[in-house]
Amino acid sequence: MDILKRIPFQRLPIISHLRQAVGLQRGMLIAGLVICALVLIAAIFAPLIAPYGYAQMSYEEGGRFGAQQAPSAAHIWGTTVGGYDVFSRVIWGAQTAVSVIIVAVLLSIFLGVALGLVSGYIGGWLDRILVVIADAVYAFPSLLLAIVMAIVISGGQSSAWGGILAAAFSITVVFIPQYFRVVRAETVRLKAEPFVESAIVLGASRTRVITKHVFRNATRTLPLIFTLNSSEAILTLAGLGFLGFGIEPSSAAEWGYDLNKSLADVTSGIWWTSVFPGIAIVVTVLGITLVGESMNDLNDPRLRLRRRAGSKKKSAVEETA
Repeated sequence: MDILKRIPFQRLPIISHLRQAVGLQRGMLIAGLVICALVLIAAIFAPLIAPYGYAQMSYEEGGRFGAQQAPSAAHIWGTTVGGYDVFSRVIWGAQTAVSVIIVAVLLSIFLGVALGLVSGYIGGWLDRILVVIADAVYAFPSLLLAIVMAIVISGGQSSAWGGILAAAFSITVVFIPQYFRVVRAETVRLKAEPFVESAIVLGASRTRVITKHVFRNATRTLPLIFTLNSSEAILTLAGLGFLGFGIEPSSAAEWGYDLNKSLADVTSGIWWTSVFPGIAIVVTVLGITLVGESMNDLNDPRLRLRRRAGSKKKSAVEETA
């Protein structure tokens, strides 16, 4: 067991949290991981799971699907007002959502962390300028800023990858100030620590101090922020699609766009065109949020102390028995 504890992968964020979790936190984390895994499976294997293409409106042997068809053997979740298969659109929408999350969050992490490290360590006029810009961007409502950026980047409509990149860049601009502020605050604190001052005295260059000593300690909370921002990215993407600034239906499937087109169906008693895309958004956000909240709880040192105390008490009872 001691050898297993020394294996590096045991210290990875999700795995280490899963090993520490007990009770309600463990249940929340496992439930969130299962949901996220299902979404990832749907995104990766969408061509195999979805019976039809995201823009397919007719059968291969001929004949159109028909608009607003109720759930049946041919279309288990019915069809939309545009004549698309709802189940296929939801499955293909998972692929779009995961693509946007990966591109947007990774870009925002890279830029936000780099700017935060430089700003916090160097300080001076550069730090003041970057802080003012970050605060100005952070003051804008995130969805409004994303809409503005989507219009600037793609004019509000685009192809599949063009729309994904436009949505990702829009969300990136919203998320950069969050990573910047967290990393900058940690960098300002760490550069006054004895181990950093010792490295400087020993002749370490500024670049080595930032990348070797400060970076590793200033980015400990990034996995938590990553999960919370991933759920916000899903909502921002759905908001853009719902308001008509998303991806064209002939280019890719997007849950927010499908919800927008199903508004008129609700008053007519056609529920399947809106329920399933809405459930997809809610379940995906719920899964990511459960993982993020569980990690947040497990980062609380008081929880670790309670867990350690509970383990010792259990061991004492077993020895007594």
